[in-house]
Amino acid sequence: MIVMKFGGTSVESAEAISRVASIVKARVDRRPVVVVSAMGKTTNRLLALANAAVEGRRDEALRQLAELEAYTLKEGGSLGGQVEEHFRELTDVVKGLAALGEFSPRSVDVVSAFGERLSSLIVAGHFRQHGIDAVHRDARDFIVTDDRHTQAAPLYAETYARLAALRPVAERQVIVLGGFIGATTKGMTSTLGRGGSDFSASIAGAGVGAEEIQIWTDVDGMLTCDPRILAGGHRVKVISFDEAAELAYFGAKVLHPSTVVPAVEKNIPVFILNSRRPEVEGTRIIREAVGCSNIFKSIACKPGITAVHIKSLRMLMAHGFLSRIFEVFAQHETSVDMVTTSEVSVSVTIDNTANLDAIRADLAEFAEVAVDSGQAIICMVGANIATTPGIAGRVFRSLNGINIRMVSQGASLLNLSFVVNGKDLHAAVKALHEEFFANPDPLVFEPSA
Repeated sequence: MIVMKFGGTSVESAEAISRVASIVKARVDRRPVVVVSAMGKTTNRLLALANAAVEGRRDEALRQLAELEAYTLKEGGSLGGQVEEHFRELTDVVKGLAALGEFSPRSVDVVSAFGERLSSLIVAGHFRQHGIDAVHRDARDFIVTDDRHTQAAPLYAETYARLAALRPVAERQVIVLGGFIGATTKGMTSTLGRGGSDFSASIAGAGVGAEEIQIWTDVDGMLTCDPRILAGGHRVKVISFDEAAELAYFGAKVLHPSTVVPAVEKNIPVFILNSRRPEVEGTRIIREAVGCSNIFKSIACKPGITAVHIKSLRMLMAHGFLSRIFEVFAQHETSVDMVTTSEVSVSVTIDNTANLDAIRADLAEFAEVAVDSGQAIICMVGANIATTPGIAGRVFRSLNGINIRMVSQGASLLNLSFVVNGKDLHAAVKALHEEFFANPDPLVFEPSA
């Protein structure tokens, strides 16, 4: 049994869903459980029209809703009646939001969940039209979460028990589930956070005891550099869970950072594959790192970073200085990516500046604060970092002429990260890629054409 997850671009139209049906049909003998994201940009459109309703633009919200319904019906095949029923329910929700004028986290989950509810229903219908014995199941009946709406965490014991009950059905039929969504123990709709469809697939794989989890997207797999920053990267054939998690955390968009957690626990390999080029073998993610002649497996990037520099008002670090700093960020629910320290100062990076003014004000009570916006993190990832001397010197020599603001090596010994000005990001990645991937190991990488 396998789990196959298809992202939004893979199910954005009837044509795209037909490609997905062909991919699944070719693997029916492996008894696939299919997990799908919302179609195209549906989630963004849902949130936009809901916000319009809350802001008092009720007619505009209903107009956008009608446009979304028309698009969904056009691509929905023969399921018009069921799609219209969902939109009647959604219309009532939107009208209720307009009357209340409030968009709570619980309401955000209810609205955004419609994307996956609709796509999974539509995809199952298309599968049947293509001769696949498929059945739709509502993921909210199987993914049980806590009540932290918009960022819910699965309750694994209950979730796995429910998913295990699906296995006998999956032995006979192709099950289609919506990703990203679940329900609390009280039955309220919840979501796992943006990008959570990958997470859903991993949870489903662990729950049904799959032999592998396939993440089908619009790229050939993980690459040695972010194609949005630098073209010409090599495909990574195989990588460890730990290395993939580091890359995902530091900006590799082909994998949600939480995806590997259930897979690691159950030791289920994960494959990153391209739904537009199913013949490409993609990237295989496994528990143990494989031997590689290259120091690094990939270069991850995170642009749009803000560096916050915090200097003690005393000349030496006072006891509790670090804890006070992180208490401030915790109070304002702002995550920190990188941390560097010196005798009297601490620098951190954040990618969410919504509460930056309040954070600065709180920090200023006991420290001097300076902020650098428009920065970027570059993260070099590879299991060989821990055993290869002189890596940092080689990295920095290759960046001759590019100013490096912060440097950090992760406690995992799998990454070497540093901050540069966002304007230097392309040049830095280009220099690093030329230095460290000029001769890619053919056992680990597929060189670009």
